[in-house]
Parts: sequence; structure tokens; C-alpha cells
Amino acid sequence: MTVRLADLLVTVERLWPASGAEAWDAVGLVAGDPDDPVGRVHLAVDAVAATVDEAIEGGAGLLVAHHPLLLRGVTSLAEDRYKGALVARLIRARCALVAAHTNADVVDEGTSAVLAERLGLVDTRPIVPSEAAGTGLGRVGRLPAPTTLGRLARSLAEILPATATGVRAAGDFDQPVETVAVCGGAGDSLLSHPDVRASDVYITADLRHHPASEAREQAILRGGPALLDVSHWASEWLWLDRAADQLRSEHPELEVVVSDLRTDPWDFQVVQ
Repeated sequence: MTVRLADLLVTVERLWPASGAEAWDAVGLVAGDPDDPVGRVHLAVDAVAATVDEAIEGGAGLLVAHHPLLLRGVTSLAEDRYKGALVARLIRARCALVAAHTNADVVDEGTSAVLAERLGLVDTRPIVPSEAAGTGLGRVGRLPAPTTLGRLARSLAEILPATATGVRAAGDFDQPVETVAVCGGAGDSLLSHPDVRASDVYITADLRHHPASEAREQAILRGGPALLDVSHWASEWLWLDRAADQLRSEHPELEVVVSDLRTDPWDFQVVQ
């Protein structure tokens, strides 16, 4: 069975309203004819050659990607450039592309909420609340029982899909942790937020040298969280299963699949 892409777009808007996206973001329909029929939906964190090929070869009529393919200004879709080549391939295969990015971060079952849930956090709330109750950027909560930074890092590594960079920690292996702040994807903009500063540990991705170093120095001086830095892709991949379940619930007539392809850009690491 199939549904019109236009009907799916209504569902996408209901699940991940575009009004929740950051002003700089580019969400929604990227390519595709709203009148086209869709019988299979493919979900991935990134719209890259591997996931586009996987979606098309699997017969998908829609690829839902978390990260927008055309986020920054594009002046050409020439096919000797990878973005042009991907868009052309999708159009020729009549496979639409939709981006659900920061609008999928802030909903009550968004990227950070799913990560917090998988960690078992209780009494969670958004770090930066939105207007709607229970929505907002990031999550902060507490573990059901205190543990150590090292044990939490190990638990996190078991929850997330494997990547070359794994889980990096800044803090003492045996220090106790109970209050946890999380932000799926790149979250160094929240390092100075009071809820993050008041937590025992902050889990996010893409932590750069200077922001991480300054946060740790401030923590040594006046208190602050230990840091757990994970793969950007891995921290958001967990959300795909939840998104797929939501789409199946709304459209049981559709086949909805989640890509298992690792689109983290790093292939291996040499440890000195």
C-alpha cells in the first residue's frame, strides 16, 4: 500500500513541527513531488551517498534524514559535486528527501530525550525549554542510583553504536555522578548553562579543545560537570528507531526502515 507524499508531510509536520527549528536551520521537504506515492520510508542520520543508495536500492519513496543536505548556501547542483549528484539521483529514482533536524531535537521524543531515556534518567526536563510543555533543547535528569564516571562512560559505550572515537571522558574515573545533562549532537553551546554547570556530568558530541578545556578549568575552580564526549552521529542515531515507530503508528500501511549504516566520518583511531 502507498500514501501520498503530501500526506506524509502532514504527519512529519505534526511529529516534528517546523516552528521548532532554529532560525538558521533548513528543515522539511528538500526534493520530491508531493503528489508521488510512497510505500516505503527510509530513515538515516545523514543523507550521504551510502544512505541515498541504500534507500533507492531498497525501493524507498522517501528518505527522512536528520541532518539537512542543503543546510548552507548552495549555488549549483552540478553532478560533479556530491550534493548535486545526490539530489539528481534522488529525483531520478522518485525518492523524496525530508530533513528533520533541530525541529526533531526539541520535541518530547526527540534526540536528547531518547538518549536520556536510554541512559535510564528520571525526572528529566529540557535544559533550554520551548513554549510547549516538555519540549526544548537537551535534557537534564538523574540516574536511579549514583554511579561513577567510569561506569557511566562504559554504559554509554554499550548503548551507542560503535564508532572509531568511542567515548572520551574528562574527569576522574571514580568520581561519583548522579545528575546528568545530555545534548544529542554538538552541544558545546550549553557548556555554560546553569543546568549543565550544576550537573555531575555533561554528555554531548563534537566537544572542541578550547570550550572543553575552559569548562574543565572552571569546574576545578568553582565546580562543574565532568564531560563525556561521543560521536555526533551515534548520539543521534538512537532517535531513528523512535522516529520510525512514530511513523509506523501514524501510517501502519507503510514499510518504515532504519539505516544501520555508520555515517560517522571517522574510520579508525590509532591510540598512542
